[in-house]
Amino acid sequence: MDDAGNPAWPEMFPIEKIHEMQDIVGPRHFSAQMMLEYVDQERVFLDPGAVHFYSDDFDIHTARIGDNNISGVALYWDPSSGRQNHDGSVCVLVYRDDKSRNIFVHDILYMDVSDDDLHPLSSQCETVIDFMRQHNLTRIGIETNGIGNALPEIIRNVANKNQFPINITNISNHIKKETRILNALEPLLSTGHVYMHNKIKQTILLSEMLSWTPIGSKEHDDGLDAVAGAVSMMPNPIRPFGARITQIRANTEFKI
Repeated sequence: MDDAGNPAWPEMFPIEKIHEMQDIVGPRHFSAQMMLEYVDQERVFLDPGAVHFYSDDFDIHTARIGDNNISGVALYWDPSSGRQNHDGSVCVLVYRDDKSRNIFVHDILYMDVSDDDLHPLSSQCETVIDFMRQHNLTRIGIETNGIGNALPEIIRNVANKNQFPINITNISNHIKKETRILNALEPLLSTGHVYMHNKIKQTILLSEMLSWTPIGSKEHDDGLDAVAGAVSMMPNPIRPFGARITQIRANTEFKI
């Protein structure tokens, strides 16, 4: 766009297309990539005031949260030992409406275990399986860097003991934590696409947002990292309970 806010190339980028692009990538990315105007990352923050809150439960029969159609779900676990003075072990449930590009942070589980617990990972697996059963989910993504490397096998054993079917996606992260959080959450927040259930207010997630900076800090950001992981992972598709799956036949009668 020019200085007056008009399309610099209206034939290729009419104003409607530019506004749609801004809504998808957010102002920071748009300024840096589309307008070639550098934005210092140190000036970026996560604004809790940009979050929309809701109280509706997910309706499995209609695949809706309130008036919002839900198209996918992701359950992500960013593990740690769960002991005091260590990184937090956090499991988060995120629904999404891909048509409107809204995400719904529906529930989050911060886990602590006693320093006397001889099997802290097994104890956490029991808690996570209860969490999955509560939300009628059988698929989970687990970050397998570091301590998470052993978790898939442990949670499978715990699931078998509880006669619980489980589908595990191993996720290995090699991008810096601050960059993961920034790229996953800041565009959604700055464009008004983040919704959180009211129960999230009872956790420390909003406090994490207030204290977070892209250059890192000594404050906890494990909940934000788990939400970023859930937003970034491939969601499990959702359709209304009992909805019929229709076959689509492709037209192959053509010549190249």
